[in-house]
Amino acid sequence: MTTIERIKKISKERGWSLQKVAEKAGIGINSIYRWNTKTPSTASLQAVADVLDVSVDYLLGKTEKEEPVNDTRDMEVEEALNSVRMYQGKPISDAQRETMKGIIRAYLDAQDKNE
Repeated sequence: MTTIERIKKISKERGWSLQKVAEKAGIGINSIYRWNTKTPSTASLQAVADVLDVSVDYLLGKTEKEEPVNDTRDMEVEEALNSVRMYQGKPISDAQRETMKGIIRAYLDAQDKNE
């Protein structure tokens, strides 16, 4: 099963369209469709995984286990970003917050690999 097929499967199980998943993840629907031919960015893939509450490894077909691994760091990032409501006087949407979580997780994972 491809990444797109997995995203469609989980979206359908959640009762969501791909458009809704893309909106919640803070990315364009065309970005998801391009994943048929292009490798998705880590941040975008993480954002979609977070919205669908599955692991990135599941979306990539590296595991059949859907559940994301939640370690202490994930909880701390989650708590910190949930408290952020505004930036430069403008409200931050849930989709933007999910995108930020994905970016932070990707950055921290990359740092772990460099240690």
